[in-house]
Order: sequence, then structure tokens, then C-alpha cells
Amino acid sequence: MKILYFIRHAKSSWDDVSLDDHDRPLNKRGQHDGPVMARRLLGINVAPDGLLSSTAKRARQTASYFKDVLSVEDAIYLKELYHAWPPAIEAQIRNLPEEWETVLVFGHNPGYTDLANQLQNDLYIGNVPTCGIIVAGSDVTEWKDFTLADAERIAYLYPKQTE
Repeated sequence: MKILYFIRHAKSSWDDVSLDDHDRPLNKRGQHDGPVMARRLLGINVAPDGLLSSTAKRARQTASYFKDVLSVEDAIYLKELYHAWPPAIEAQIRNLPEEWETVLVFGHNPGYTDLANQLQNDLYIGNVPTCGIIVAGSDVTEWKDFTLADAERIAYLYPKQTE
């Protein structure tokens, strides 16, 4: 079974309005929530083979917390994941290295909320909050066969659950 952890970037800063959206960093809350959620995955023995992330600064910063805490060696950063919608995210997942079984995927809303609700599960999610995690499982043996429609949402984690 292939397992994906779709992680929305942590809370970003709007302090410098002159920054391009792609270049906005995390704010203090984001700098707090990133490591907390990474340790939460560590606490449930998540062992990712690699990570896939948007190139946006806030997504890369969030990914770096998970990369460090979970000792992830391999990472792929793609501009195509910046504010991507589910079809674009799905297309990038199909290109993942076949040896990766468990993958962290860092991205943005509104695409992640839409993605969460495309996965098989009866629970509707109105909004994936910053640093929220949607866990999905798929019975495919090769990433090239992955589809969101055939994957199942098996968990939904977010920072306020730990406060």
C-alpha cells in the first residue's frame, strides 16, 4: 500500500506586503506548529521515504521541519505544486520514485481542501487548516497508477487537536 501525507504549509506571515506571495515566510505560529506536527507524526512512527513540496518559501520551511524531525533524506521541490489543484497534484504523485512507499506532500489551499474531499471517505472537510495533514492510502503498487478517486482518506490531523 502507498501512503501519502498531504500537509498544508504552516501559518505564513503577511508582515511584509511587498513580498511576492511565493516568497512569504512562516510567522511565529507557523514556526511553532511545523515542528509540533512533525513530532506528532514521529510519535505515531511515520517513516517517510521522501517528500514532495511546492517551491513556495512557506511550504519549503514547513517541509524542512518534517524533514529534520522524521530524518527524511530525499526531497523533490516543484513549482507545479504552488497553489496546485488536485489534478496537478495527482499528476506529480504519478511521477514519484517507485521505491518510495510513504511520502509527505507539502502544498496549499484551496487545492488541499478540494483534494481532501475527493478521497474516499464520508466525512466532509470544510477547510484544511494551516499545517493540517490529510493521510491517504492507495492499494496501487506503482505510483503511475495512483488516482485520488481510488485512494482512501484514513486520517485527518491538525494543530488544534494537540493544544
